[in-house]
Amino acid sequence: MAGVVIVGGGTIWFQIHSAAVAKDEKEAAALQIQMKKLELEEMKIRNEKSAADKKAATASADKIQAAVDKCVKDSSDLLSKEYGAPSQGDVVAGCKQQYEAAAGPGMEAAGSAQDAGNAGGGGGINSSALLGLVAGGGLAVAAFARKGKKADA
Repeated sequence: MAGVVIVGGGTIWFQIHSAAVAKDEKEAAALQIQMKKLELEEMKIRNEKSAADKKAATASADKIQAAVDKCVKDSSDLLSKEYGAPSQGDVVAGCKQQYEAAAGPGMEAAGSAQDAGNAGGGGGINSSALLGLVAGGGLAVAAFARKGKKADA
């Protein structure tokens, strides 16, 4: 009779333990799916930001090129075949230096604005906050899994 009780109790314990393990596995799979969704959302945000930055850089480069072209055109009267007059290459180089130097700090500001966008304050989810959410969720699941294992033991 005692053997039947031990075998019956072992079978019940095994079923309870198996159910708890299956539940933990489902929770872990759900967490993995949620983490993948968050990663996908982060990639979407980064791609959108990259596209906007690229568009802004292209627009800025077009403006600089237009200004350089206008400068060269306006300076074309300085070009002559006389000795000592600047060559066309000198005029182009001077115009490029003038407008690219003027655009330099703006481009640095755009670069720092991109870095600042990742520092928060923009109202969106930045990579640090996303990493914190993922890590916190992982720790919470690990704590619950460990608590469940202690309860089973």
